[in-house]
Amino acid sequence: MIKFDRFKDGKRNILTMSYDDGPDADRRLVEIFNKYGIRGSFHLNSGLFGNNGKITAGEVGTLYKNHEVSCHTVTHPFLERIPTVNAIKEVMQDRENLEKLCGYPVRGMSYPYGTYDDNVIEILRLCGIKYCRSTQSTGGFGFPKNFLTWTPTCHHNNDIMEKGKTFVDNLKFNWRTQLFYVWGHSYEFNNQNNWNVIEDFCEFMGGRDEIWYATNIEIYDYITAQRNLQISADESIIFNPSVLTVWIEKDGELIEIPGGATIKF
Repeated sequence: MIKFDRFKDGKRNILTMSYDDGPDADRRLVEIFNKYGIRGSFHLNSGLFGNNGKITAGEVGTLYKNHEVSCHTVTHPFLERIPTVNAIKEVMQDRENLEKLCGYPVRGMSYPYGTYDDNVIEILRLCGIKYCRSTQSTGGFGFPKNFLTWTPTCHHNNDIMEKGKTFVDNLKFNWRTQLFYVWGHSYEFNNQNNWNVIEDFCEFMGGRDEIWYATNIEIYDYITAQRNLQISADESIIFNPSVLTVWIEKDGELIEIPGGATIKF
């Protein structure tokens, strides 16, 4: 039997971070992430750069290197409360602005204020957005069924160290898959004077061989490529039409399938 319970390099566990708004406190947060090998996605409002404690546009390409630059709309409105044409402009203009700064297609997003409706979801599809994160935490380590309504594990103020210890304790169960998804705003560490929360968490979680430290879009791309594998009826032939290498488990054996490859058993 084939199981889709292996991720990059055959690992079963993923940690990703997700931070909004682009405040200047992102500079310190990125430094902490880089120190411990933690990776994440930064959802930015391109119309607010340089204002009221925000990073500048000129920093985007270098500050978030090795992380993901992602949309958060141009001006951070409630998307479900504005005309459809304006919502489209908010998303598409943000994409265009950010792509000029980071040098690659921007395909991810988080919802301003965490709110949306069915019309907003359809707008994102039409605008080429592949995933969008809400603020409705699950408390668990599950995987998204719909990437456009991606719910994280928790906010960083919601006992992340305790959840981190549970996540690490579960690593001993080599049959279990886990996705630990933390979100927040870096300015909250300044406001609450609790930078130790994220520093201690990253130190504890970093450097573990069993964990894939990924950005949001990397997770989307990998799981999509895995789900799109073409498998024969008797599971004796697998074709990977994507450019990504993916890993699966077949009858208890770890199998690597390079992009474009056909594997026969």
